[in-house]
Amino acid sequence: MNIQRPEAPDFADPVSFTRRQGVLASIAALSLGATLPAAAQFRVEVSGVGLTQFPIAIAQFRGEDQSPQKISAIVRADLERSGRFRGIDTGADALDETSRPDVAVWRQRAADALAAGSINRLGDGRYDIRFRLWDVVRGQDLGGQSFVVQPGDLRLAAHRIADFIYEKLTGEKGVFSTRIAYITRAASRYTLWVADSDGENAQSALASPEPIISPAFSPSGTQLAYVSFESRKPVVYVHEIASGRRRLVANFRGSNSAPAWSPDGGTLAVTLSRDGGSQLYTIPAAGGEPRRLTQSSSIDTEPAYSPDGRSIYFVSDRGGAPQIYRISASGGNAERVTFSGNYNISPSVSPDGRWLAYITRSGGAFKLQVMELASGTVTAITDTGADENPSFAPNSRLIVYATQQQGREALMTTTLDGKIKARLAGRGGDIREPDWGPFQQQ
Repeated sequence: MNIQRPEAPDFADPVSFTRRQGVLASIAALSLGATLPAAAQFRVEVSGVGLTQFPIAIAQFRGEDQSPQKISAIVRADLERSGRFRGIDTGADALDETSRPDVAVWRQRAADALAAGSINRLGDGRYDIRFRLWDVVRGQDLGGQSFVVQPGDLRLAAHRIADFIYEKLTGEKGVFSTRIAYITRAASRYTLWVADSDGENAQSALASPEPIISPAFSPSGTQLAYVSFESRKPVVYVHEIASGRRRLVANFRGSNSAPAWSPDGGTLAVTLSRDGGSQLYTIPAAGGEPRRLTQSSSIDTEPAYSPDGRSIYFVSDRGGAPQIYRISASGGNAERVTFSGNYNISPSVSPDGRWLAYITRSGGAFKLQVMELASGTVTAITDTGADENPSFAPNSRLIVYATQQQGREALMTTTLDGKIKARLAGRGGDIREPDWGPFQQQ
């Protein structure tokens, strides 16, 4: 059995399968997508209404009219996309980090917090960015930050400001300065991109005339494992993002696919067919001899480690249809995890270990669902019908996934209750297989 999407013809080529499973099919008869601009730029469209959202005013930064990036707009979009915040109109008020706002006025505008700042271009071409955050309800100065950055790091500075605000007001770490990886196909060219968490500032990590699938960030965020077909068969590489250097990790007889990192970064779980059918193995991330994990006559694929590294979730058709199972990272008997629906694939475990995101097939549609692992309660997240490849943000609060909207491929983020979604909409082309990277090292 081929664990794929037979009802959807667009998923008939290897780069269209869900993350960590495409190698089970032939690479023949590729259908080519529309051309994607080289910049691979995105815009953020937020939809939905959360039950409890923190009202915050982000004033336009003084001097940002002369900046190539609108810092306040990036910060506002980050916070709204998180689902925890609702932007309040600041009007034409002239504020910066040195201002002492009249909190009574901002209370009347229903703002609970206010942030303002400035951006100035220095003589050497760098930018000096400063901001301050106020608790309007309590009338407290919550502190601020300052950055001196190159023009290319203006967006990163804005994301770090959003992280500061998010953490100050929620007590949890923000994920806006993290990165996502994804794959595009434009004509006959496949590109692995690394981008900001909002999809902007995409940088090409690898381009190839042959398919690239299954990107997966290492726990440090400095490396990507992926599957490349450049040898006319699927093999697993590990790629250093900063240098572009890579190493071949798995190129055994048959297919080599579905790399998943252990939490300590020392091991990869992979799917190999070296001994016959597709089975799970573990292999040192630096390369070496694989150790077989599953012993079944079925297809076992799409491994995903639990955050503590003790278990591996995976997809198997051992019960007659694809379902998600769990096995000890050292091997042994597998335990079935999903029971709702007869076709469940693409497991992703939240970093806090509380949630399992996966794709279910219902009536020919592929939809994102989230299970609370402790209770087994399942929540349907989307109303689209071609969802794939969920991946959790490192704070476990958001999920990025690929889908189709109005006939176009798109990357989306969603809150765990599905109430707030943000479309990271490209300008065309085939966009898929997102993976959300870890917290960035400061």
